[in-house]
Amino acid sequence: MKTLKDYNLEGKKVLVRVDFNVPLDDDLKVIDDSRIEGAKPTIDYIIEHGGTVILMSHLGRPKNKEDKFSLKHIVTAVEKVVGKEVKFVADSIGSEVEKAVSELKKGEILLLENLRYYKEEEAGDKDFAKSLASLGDFYVNDAFGTAHRAHASTAIIADYFPKDKAFGLLLAKEIESIEKVLKDNKKPVTAVLGGSKVSSKITVIENILDKIDHMIIGGGMTFTFIKALGGKIGNSLCEDDKLDLALEILAAAKKKNVQVHLPIDVVIADSFSNDATTKTVLVGEIPEGWQGLDAGEKSLAEIKTVILESKTILWNGPLGVFEMENFSNGTKELGKYIAEATANGAFSLVGGGDSVAAVKEFKFEDKVSYVSTGGGAMLEMLEGKSLPGIDAILK
Repeated sequence: MKTLKDYNLEGKKVLVRVDFNVPLDDDLKVIDDSRIEGAKPTIDYIIEHGGTVILMSHLGRPKNKEDKFSLKHIVTAVEKVVGKEVKFVADSIGSEVEKAVSELKKGEILLLENLRYYKEEEAGDKDFAKSLASLGDFYVNDAFGTAHRAHASTAIIADYFPKDKAFGLLLAKEIESIEKVLKDNKKPVTAVLGGSKVSSKITVIENILDKIDHMIIGGGMTFTFIKALGGKIGNSLCEDDKLDLALEILAAAKKKNVQVHLPIDVVIADSFSNDATTKTVLVGEIPEGWQGLDAGEKSLAEIKTVILESKTILWNGPLGVFEMENFSNGTKELGKYIAEATANGAFSLVGGGDSVAAVKEFKFEDKVSYVSTGGGAMLEMLEGKSLPGIDAILK
């Protein structure tokens, strides 16, 4: 897997597809700059090795060219992270952009306008990709968050750089981290799968069963399994049309000698509210009118034992409704166990929107091995799918 470190970038204008799809507040200020931070090593490397940087990204899902989706709003945040001036041009292609690029001096950074202001971006239009490609001498994809999309700037553009293209340092690290879980793993390997739906994780489960030793199931998806096994789940979340599927997963896991750990006990509430009345019961004995919202102490004790014995850990999905303080304990404790296992030498990969949000909220970012920047892309890689943005560089 070649990264930009394998090429001479001296004097080159390097087109870099980054993922600056960052959240903005009502004043259009960046709330979370971690995706910008993620691109910094690639930007720094290009400048340190004599190149000029042209950054391309999308922001949100604009229907027209609404001002609130303009990348001009993130320029200050990018400058703060990279510690250099960032020039901005209010378009992605055309004469104004070509002029701005021609005036760039060695070591400077130019940010193009939101690629999705052009419908051709998401359509994977070849002419749009060719116009973007004409702006640079070398192409780098560093946007893992969009690597699963066959868009003009992530997949099609690479065709115009048959030899002058590479992975950015962030994208390379993403690929390496997922391969550490799927291919180069140290055993025992444990996957923690939480969140609300079994249906959203089914293809991941099917693909990783051959690679793992333990599967810890938590969060709302728990109750589909418990109901399928004949337990009483009260008003808990459940996909009634997936009960047979849950039993099939358990049977497949058993056949492959994967130990499945379902919760033993659960914190239940009489309403979906932080102020609800709560108590802890065995997971298959939830009374009517009550719903499971967090893992109980006995469940956590078993999870702790499994995690601390693991050498490779994948965490995708919380154990409870962590956004409510009274139901955040299970997810917090899981984070602590994974941090401890990591400190003891395990490799831990965290991915998927809610897991990443929890890791950030509870300050575990620096205590796990790697936090993935791409939820959908990571899930598709874990499902065994090939990603257009990655295939385009390897081609």
